[in-house]
Amino acid sequence: MSNTQLSNSPKTAFSGTVICIGSAIGAGIFSLPTVSSGMWLYWSIACLLVTAFATSSAALMILRVNLNFEPGDSFDTLIKSTLGRGWNIFNGLLFVFLLYILDYAYISGGGSIVSQTSVSLFGVELPHVVASLVFAISLAFVVWLSTAAVSKVTAVFLFGMIVSFILVMFDLSFTINWSRFTAANAVENDTPRFYYVFAALPFYLTSFTFTSVVPSLVAYYGKRYTTISRSILIASLGCLIIYLVFLLVSFGNVPQTEFREVSAAGGNIGDLLEVLMGGSASTLLSIFANAAIISSFLAVSLGLFDFIKDRFDFDNSKTGRFKTALISFMPPIVGGVFFPDGFLHAIGFAGLVLAINALIIPPLMIKKSKQQFKEADHGGFVGSNFVIHTVIALGVFYASCHILAMLNLLPVYK
Repeated sequence: MSNTQLSNSPKTAFSGTVICIGSAIGAGIFSLPTVSSGMWLYWSIACLLVTAFATSSAALMILRVNLNFEPGDSFDTLIKSTLGRGWNIFNGLLFVFLLYILDYAYISGGGSIVSQTSVSLFGVELPHVVASLVFAISLAFVVWLSTAAVSKVTAVFLFGMIVSFILVMFDLSFTINWSRFTAANAVENDTPRFYYVFAALPFYLTSFTFTSVVPSLVAYYGKRYTTISRSILIASLGCLIIYLVFLLVSFGNVPQTEFREVSAAGGNIGDLLEVLMGGSASTLLSIFANAAIISSFLAVSLGLFDFIKDRFDFDNSKTGRFKTALISFMPPIVGGVFFPDGFLHAIGFAGLVLAINALIIPPLMIKKSKQQFKEADHGGFVGSNFVIHTVIALGVFYASCHILAMLNLLPVYK
């Protein structure tokens, strides 16, 4: 299909919005209430707003750079052409590490959910090793089968996630204790609530980022800046609203002190569900949690699987796909089985990587692109030096927050 045909196709921003939201929202949503419990609601809203600004600006920067190339050109071409081969190799290594760490997080969280669901539905508590293996191997089998199988299964679980989220949020909204939002003090255990912001920020970044799908949107729409930018902005607003609703429902139904227990238990998804579950919402919460983590795992695993297949030049036969599956899934499965309580740590590490390849690399690309393509439109506000330097500074800040948290130099509510 020619670029002209792509540009003239009657595609609305709806598809792009769904792709962006689907890419951003996944299992990471379950980390937000726990990591935000120290700073509570108002500072959490500030984190949502700052992160939405940073990630949407970075996505628009990637879009502007991408428009100087052909639809279908992805990060390999964009980064190599603007920043050079060294940055491209560095970004590739970050990409692989990110996918491995996310798969580990989802296996860790997925095993927790399988065990929790088994108790809820059948009254049987599965050992974590068994639950993690059931989750990982069954979904790895779907990825091994074909991309089409992944697409069909993901579509089913995305639909289930959307429907169950709406129903469970509606159900739990009736039991919100609104006084919890106004009763919180400005100081918790002699620590100002503001201080808890810093350790939480990397988790917000993981939950908001959909920069990786921007080249795919250009391939889908062609060089239609207005439509794609509208998709990005609507998706950012949609993510912000969804996360705010989830935080309201979580904080309104769970006393603040109970989040200490969730954090002490490892902060896994099952630990959060235990304090949230109650009444008719319990089954819906299980469905939502399962659907969110399964769709996230499949989406991330497919990207990792295709990358490994291409890197090692494995063929598409059953044997070739089995070799690819072994390299793709063995490391995160081993980690998820033998180190089961690493969900929060893994999501935090993902935030560190994303601070670099989602907040630092895009503004560097558009800065270089402005020099290479001087006559091209580089986006007014998002292409301004002020926004470019602001997003870079935020990327450095988010990365620094995670490093300081790793060194136990930031207060954590636990």
